[in-house]
Amino acid sequence: MPSFAFVARETGTGREVRSAVEAVTEQAAIATLLNRNLLVISIEERLSKRGRTSGGRVALHDLVIFTRQLATMIDAGLAMVQSLQALAEQTTNKVMRDVIRDVCTRVEGGDSFSEALQKHPKVFTRLYVCMVAAGEKGGLLAEILARLATYLENTARLRKKVKSAMMYPTVVTIVAILITIFLLVKVVPVFGDIFSGFGAKLPGPTLYMIKLSEFVQRYILLLLIGGGAVVYGWFYFIKTKPGREFWDRYRIRMPIFGVIAHKICLARFTRTLASLIRSGVPILEVLQIVSQTVGNVVMEKAIRSAAGDIERGEGISTAIGKHPVFPTMIVRMITAGEQTGKIDNMLERVADFLDEEIETTLSGLTSLIEPILIVFLGVVIGGMVICMFLPIFKMSEIVNPSNR
Repeated sequence: MPSFAFVARETGTGREVRSAVEAVTEQAAIATLLNRNLLVISIEERLSKRGRTSGGRVALHDLVIFTRQLATMIDAGLAMVQSLQALAEQTTNKVMRDVIRDVCTRVEGGDSFSEALQKHPKVFTRLYVCMVAAGEKGGLLAEILARLATYLENTARLRKKVKSAMMYPTVVTIVAILITIFLLVKVVPVFGDIFSGFGAKLPGPTLYMIKLSEFVQRYILLLLIGGGAVVYGWFYFIKTKPGREFWDRYRIRMPIFGVIAHKICLARFTRTLASLIRSGVPILEVLQIVSQTVGNVVMEKAIRSAAGDIERGEGISTAIGKHPVFPTMIVRMITAGEQTGKIDNMLERVADFLDEEIETTLSGLTSLIEPILIVFLGVVIGGMVICMFLPIFKMSEIVNPSNR
């Protein structure tokens, strides 16, 4: 049975009481406390064994499989509890298994499916819960779950492509940095010792490289700690409210990468908006959810501002069109959707178009990055090698400086 932590006051003495009570639902817990002459100030369900999910998150891939299989089972006529029990038995993810079992227990106890999902915000987002709730109200749960699975599949595919495109340059850059550090710490000093025995003036680039090597050797620990501190500080900064706003504002303006980041946010906005409108969620609640899932503070503020304009009676396209972060093409498609009554279809087409553009841009970027990285490696590593071999090219002058 669920346990509820509460803060209450005794009606007779006014003394504050902090404790816990077991009850089937929150309303039952409040009724029990009132029978004890306790006036409830606040009450909150505590996640006991039944609600604990090992503190972890569920991978998007596992959530997609769960949603798709549940939609198929419900569409085939299986009961919700029976479907959840079957999915809990076959999943290999421990966290997901515990979540499904807890949801199943809550549904058996009388909660609706959406209410049970709401108890696990780390696994099921507000978007997920709202779409499920809309499906339950309209009697279209199987259809809504199928749409939700498609939405999650598109999100997972796009995320995978972005990660794949960024993996190659990231790995090559890290390897190049490690090779550079190795050359500066281990190889350059050997050449420096050899050249110092000649007693002649070395070429400028070679002297610069030897001094750089000495500096890196002397302060390598400080450099590593400083570099780690800078990276940590940057990630900490962008997690703060002003830092996130600063980063979100400028990352969509960056050349090449900014275009991709902007299109990803727009694709997420249009696809989420289309899915929620098609599911029958009220438009103001839709915009509230979309603002939280779009993934960019600048767009989030624009959506909330548009929601206020819509609440005052303006059309969606008019309200969205006031903000330059939304391209003209999206505004016109929304306008056409409002005129034809098929705004969800128009938004879905825009999302598909943006996904195709993102894929094309990523493919072109991957092709462009390869020669750029080759040039980068050639300049850095090749430059270091040339600097160290310059004295060898002038060996006669260095060994016998009197012959010059």
